[in-house]
Amino acid sequence: MNKMKLKGISLRFRIFIFMILMVAVSSILLATLTLIEYNYQSEYYHNDRLERKENQLIISLNYVIQNSSFDNNDIIKNISDSKIDEISKIQNIEFKLYDLDGNLLKNSDLESTVDLVELKIPDYIVEKFKNKNTDRFVENNVNVKNYKVAYDILKDQNNKSIGILYIPYYEFDFLNDDKLNSILYSLGFVLLNIIIISTFFAYFLSRYITNPLFQISNRLKLTKLSQTDNKIMLKNPPKELAELVNSYNLMIDELEDSAIKLAKSERENAWREMAKQVAHEIKNPLTPMRLTIQSFQKNFNLENKNVNLKVDEFSKSLIQQIDVMSSIAGAFSDFAKMPEQKKELLNLNKLIDTALDIFDKELINFSFDSDEVLANLDKSQLIRVLTNLVKNAIQSVPKGRDPIVDVYLSSTTTHAIIKISDNGSGIDEENKLKIFEPRFTTKSSGMGLGLSIISNIVKSFGGSIEFETKMNIGTTFTITLPKN
Repeated sequence: MNKMKLKGISLRFRIFIFMILMVAVSSILLATLTLIEYNYQSEYYHNDRLERKENQLIISLNYVIQNSSFDNNDIIKNISDSKIDEISKIQNIEFKLYDLDGNLLKNSDLESTVDLVELKIPDYIVEKFKNKNTDRFVENNVNVKNYKVAYDILKDQNNKSIGILYIPYYEFDFLNDDKLNSILYSLGFVLLNIIIISTFFAYFLSRYITNPLFQISNRLKLTKLSQTDNKIMLKNPPKELAELVNSYNLMIDELEDSAIKLAKSERENAWREMAKQVAHEIKNPLTPMRLTIQSFQKNFNLENKNVNLKVDEFSKSLIQQIDVMSSIAGAFSDFAKMPEQKKELLNLNKLIDTALDIFDKELINFSFDSDEVLANLDKSQLIRVLTNLVKNAIQSVPKGRDPIVDVYLSSTTTHAIIKISDNGSGIDEENKLKIFEPRFTTKSSGMGLGLSIISNIVKSFGGSIEFETKMNIGTTFTITLPKN
């Protein structure tokens, strides 16, 4: 189903949609990468800031520790609260000091109420330090957004661990959030303009790419073997299209050569077939003529009292055969050359009625849907078409069946339509394709040129002739003729 839908979409629309999607995907990708980079830079900034605060605080505390005269186990415990407060104010940061077992010893915020949770460092962190896996550990608080805690080991002048430094860090991103919103707004505005501009660009680009293809397609639709002047000329086409156009123009040249060769071949074949047909048809009367002469030669006797009668019979037989040969020559002459048309405005109702007068009125039913159907046609040639078709219709009826021929005239705004139906034997499948061929006939005698001549006349009018047939029921010929 999707493949069928895709087949119905033009190349121009596909290119347009593809370019829009490409721009949209690129814009989404750019926005995503921008956000990722911003988050990365923000994370890097806060980690770096926290680490700098840690280092500064550790330097200040190490100074106090190194200048202390207390025992290692009591150094942190004996740091005065005022000193702790001083360091906190100088470094502008709150902190806590714990012993190596994780118990709270000092708090820089003397006025705050210490949470029971903060009285003791979590055991898993204490274990990390005791196992000497690390001297620093940073933990994000899952319960509070943008809040993390850094743990650092404090050491004396002998590099011996004496306590744990606790530093809470809040990631204040008010300014950064405003900056992010500003970036996103600017980025969205830029991307929206890019999409709008790209839409117009994609539309004109798709037209630019496909216009030569449409020209080629239209020319291909008009290309016929008889028309060889349909070459395509494009101004500055792309290389690929230039090659396609050159191939098409080369094909046109080859078609011209093929058309000339085909026309020559068709003429030669037509004359060859015509010669065979003429030879065949002429041989038919020549044989009885020869036999008649031979018989007369053999049996001629001046003393025979019936000699005059014999000469008369001989003469009549020769004349009859000569008439047959003359009709053959006339038929082929008619087929080879159609007389020049003399068009005039005809009332087809009256003309058909007149043409049917030569036939038995009891055999023919003539009807029409309009009292006056007018058309500019050659009168004599049209009568010839009608009489031939009606005669064939009557002759198609087998013996033992009364012929019935229906002639019906109808019209449209531009065409007149004549239907001639019979109740004859019909035309079998084998002969349907041969019926308008010049040498085709189903009769026991004749040259088979009648329907071919009729077809040529109708085509010379600019009309068409078709037929429908059913075996043992009958055949209907439909002639469609232009009114002007």
